[in-house]
Amino acid sequence: MEKIFFLLFLIISINTNAENLTSPNGSFVLIFSLNHGIPTYTLNFKGSKIIKTSRLGFELKDTESLLSNFELSNVERSAFDETWKPVWGKVSEIRNHYNEMTVTLNQGTTGRQLVIRFRLFDDGLGFRYEFPLQDNLIYFTIKEERTQFAMTGDHTAWWIPGDFETQEYNYTKSKLSEIRNLSDGAVTPNASQHTFSRTGVQTALMMKTDDGLYINLHEAALVDYPCMHLNLDDERMVFESFLTPDAEGSKGYMQAPCHTPWRTVIAGDQAADILISHITLNLNDPCVYDDTSWIKSIK
Repeated sequence: MEKIFFLLFLIISINTNAENLTSPNGSFVLIFSLNHGIPTYTLNFKGSKIIKTSRLGFELKDTESLLSNFELSNVERSAFDETWKPVWGKVSEIRNHYNEMTVTLNQGTTGRQLVIRFRLFDDGLGFRYEFPLQDNLIYFTIKEERTQFAMTGDHTAWWIPGDFETQEYNYTKSKLSEIRNLSDGAVTPNASQHTFSRTGVQTALMMKTDDGLYINLHEAALVDYPCMHLNLDDERMVFESFLTPDAEGSKGYMQAPCHTPWRTVIAGDQAADILISHITLNLNDPCVYDDTSWIKSIK
């Protein structure tokens, strides 16, 4: 019996590489795992799971995708804490405080390298993909980003239909399982419509669990990259990123070294916790203007 348990432990150890990251105040815990060569993550908040095991990676055009066959090459951890002044806004100072974990993956079948950078704040998670300079991955076309956000239940959501060309819709409040049947009525007449799925929604997406927890899915630092929508698998309650395509259906033309925008998961006990979060601002690049005195708000 002891030999059987040892063998099972050995198999799990070989096939799963798990790395943990905790937010500065300990409220959030991220678990990154490489399961049989497939990168995944989970996210816990105050001891409860809010994102179940979710896959990470990319489907590429005309070449092997960055979805599997990975080995863990390196893990780096760091902490950061600063206070900065926005040009204008509701507050005069913003604290940028997070713990970071950078995971470097090698794809054994191609020799390619993929970096995933996680930043865990006291109000949520930000992560992005990075493509280092490398011989085997220079110019490439994204067929689809396969980032998942696996929900823990049939949450209540405030959503608008996934449309590549407009956000001019009224918000619908419903259970996730009801989105499919309500989608036709949610698409109100306007001058521009291009919905991609009956379970497709736009970010930022606000949800509330049966336990009263609020969860928000969004992105930050959207530069030279397609906007992220979300497509729901309403049988498993798993959202997957769905990028805005070009006329040929491609989702991004990349040249390494480069990186994606940040994907964000903000969570709190109250809806106000989402509103006062500064994750999006902290993940955006700093202002590049030395002189900002000419920038004024209009009342």
